[in-house]
Amino acid sequence: MTNQPPLHPFAGLGPDRVLDALDSVGLRGDGRLIALNSYENRVYQVGMEEGPPVVVKFYRPQRWSDAAILEEHAFVEELAEREIPAVPAMVINGRSLHEFEGFRLAVFERRGGRAPELGDPATLEWIGRFIGRIHAVGALKPYTGRPSLTIETFGTEPRNYLLENDWIPPELLAAYTSVVDQALAGVAHCYDRAGATAVLRLHGDCHAGNVLWTDAGPHFVDFDDSRMGPAVQDLWMLLSGERGEMVRQLGDVLAGYEDFCDFDPRQLYLVEALRTLRLLHYSAWIARRWDDPAFPAAFPWFNTQRYWQDRILELREQVALMDEPPLWPV
Repeated sequence: MTNQPPLHPFAGLGPDRVLDALDSVGLRGDGRLIALNSYENRVYQVGMEEGPPVVVKFYRPQRWSDAAILEEHAFVEELAEREIPAVPAMVINGRSLHEFEGFRLAVFERRGGRAPELGDPATLEWIGRFIGRIHAVGALKPYTGRPSLTIETFGTEPRNYLLENDWIPPELLAAYTSVVDQALAGVAHCYDRAGATAVLRLHGDCHAGNVLWTDAGPHFVDFDDSRMGPAVQDLWMLLSGERGEMVRQLGDVLAGYEDFCDFDPRQLYLVEALRTLRLLHYSAWIARRWDDPAFPAAFPWFNTQRYWQDRILELREQVALMDEPPLWPV
């Protein structure tokens, strides 16, 4: 008999089990399921027998503790209570986190929207105002059960995982190791130039895909990567293009942000450092999830010779960018 690899836990999450899980918390689905774009967890829009559709998220096993998930739920609820447009987990039977046959899940109102027009200064200022309000709340108290964004957690540890588990092709190992060491040295230098900057509870993954736009303005979704870190982490992913474009975009975002929260300009030293850490973390994230069948299907180019060659070139570019002055004088 041929030995088969063990099934990934999400393999048992079929439509019937999704509906049974909702039924276990008193919500009767009508059988209409739409899988939403999420690799880390499994997220579905489910039509209800009564009322509007809901969104149900099944958390990846062993990623977060219950306490860490509940901290995220509490933070988003704090935001919603202050009329900041974030989407909190629904409290059902006195709880926001539920368990069904080994799966942990939460249910959310369905909030639609479109991608924001990040080329529009008014849109960036509007988003900046709400990020400023999110950070004003995030600074009120720290997380205790969720990790922080640090050089260790997003740089050193991912680097070590990739090297210790032989993900880098042998013929590229020396080049990759060398450029990662240079990149991490550059990140450390950026942090030294920024000095002791405050950290707070962040959205953590505040790119355009997690900001949905309606005629009423933006709302923020998917706080799954929320953690402690510097405020600029929630700003830099909104910037793109040539340096001059990013300077203008940052000015627009901060014009709204600073209506509600002070911004320490020394954090601008961290923009390219945080981009570098995200690149390192991203490769290790895919590698750690490779046993999930959704990942080889979604990232077929991962772990090819070309993939690692591109990462080496990308990191060399980041080493140079981290030596440049910040987006404006500090």
